Amino acid sequence: MVLTLVVTVIQVGAGHAANAHQADVRSLDGIGYALLVAGPVLLLLRRRYPRSVFVAVLAVTAGYLLAGYGYGPIFVSLIIAFLTAASRGSRWYTYPLVPLGYLLMVWPVPALRGQDTGGWPVIGILAWLFVLIGIAEGIRQRQAVLLARSQRAEAARRNAAAERARELAEREQRADRERLAIARELHDVLAHSLSLINVQSSVALELFDRKPEQAATALSAIKEVSRDALEEVHSLLRSIRAGAGTVAAPTSPAVGIGDLESLLAPTRAAGTVVHTRITGTPHRLPVVVDVAAARIVQESLTNVLRHAPGTEATVAVDYSPTGLCITVDNDGPPNSPQSSTTGGGNGIPGMIERAHALGGELSAAARTDGGFRVEARLPIPATAAAREHGSTLPSTPSGRANDAHLRTRPPRSADRANDAGTPESAAEPRERE
Repeated sequence: MVLTLVVTVIQVGAGHAANAHQADVRSLDGIGYALLVAGPVLLLLRRRYPRSVFVAVLAVTAGYLLAGYGYGPIFVSLIIAFLTAASRGSRWYTYPLVPLGYLLMVWPVPALRGQDTGGWPVIGILAWLFVLIGIAEGIRQRQAVLLARSQRAEAARRNAAAERARELAEREQRADRERLAIARELHDVLAHSLSLINVQSSVALELFDRKPEQAATALSAIKEVSRDALEEVHSLLRSIRAGAGTVAAPTSPAVGIGDLESLLAPTRAAGTVVHTRITGTPHRLPVVVDVAAARIVQESLTNVLRHAPGTEATVAVDYSPTGLCITVDNDGPPNSPQSSTTGGGNGIPGMIERAHALGGELSAAARTDGGFRVEARLPIPATAAAREHGSTLPSTPSGRANDAHLRTRPPRSADRANDAGTPESAAEPRERE
């Protein structure tokens, strides 16, 4: 709008003065003033329709000159329209009109006025046209540079926003994984111990009046199991704090799968007969595999205590250089509550998550002949398998690996409870295959 007003003032004011000082030209009248104003008014639309405005202004200028009015600032609006069209529109649409304007200036207009159509004025007009084309190209290149810079800045902003969104999503995913890991670890730490406490407390209540010595033994076992559970909870909390909020596998698990007898001792102390079968050659395991295998066995036996008390269970461990296969069977009734894997509990889903986190798989389902089976396959990373290949461990007659890495601690509460004697209701033969 400001440009239109300025150009209008220049063309009308200076045009009147220029026309008055030229001989043999038509005096300005209403039509002349209208043509002087039409060009600046058309410039209002130059950004939206650059090429059309240029053609229209060129026509207005040609009409003004062919009507016989004098030379003057009528070219101001034409120059602005040309530069806008050349810099914002298509070159191949704008530049072909330049020769038309040049011919208008050097032939019909001078001829109508009886002026010379050759000589230096013609060369001067041609030179000015080349100058205008150069200015238009400079503006066009400058705008291209600014546009490219703006596009790069916009792309950088979009990339930064996408990166922030990705980092936020990753943080949320990490937080979700950490929450699930905390819940799984707490469940694994507490569920087994609380199930043992529940069984032993029931035995203590049953024998409190008739056999107080055995009831006291059960209470002592409860004390030891609860103390061990509290220690494991404290260890878990220390792991969370030390890891700045992350939950990693402990470097010294309370019980590992290599110390299978210690792992099974609390369940046996609660009165459940547990058979063991170890195949393959026991060897060192990565800590994460060792802990996951131990937790899977613990949770499977916890389900036996909860849903099929008094039944027998079999824990089979098959070692291979590339993985570990664990099978836990019990001979509970076919319609045992544990035969459903879609209930609201967290045990079986937690075991499945543990196996999947290591790239393994786990299935838990009722057997067709009755009872329930949990089967897990845990792979050993190739680097760990290569490192430990040939580093097998001697086994004791009971089938346990006799090595500090696998036997992570001596038997604790359940073994002490065994040494003190088990309640009458829990005293059953402990068979091993």
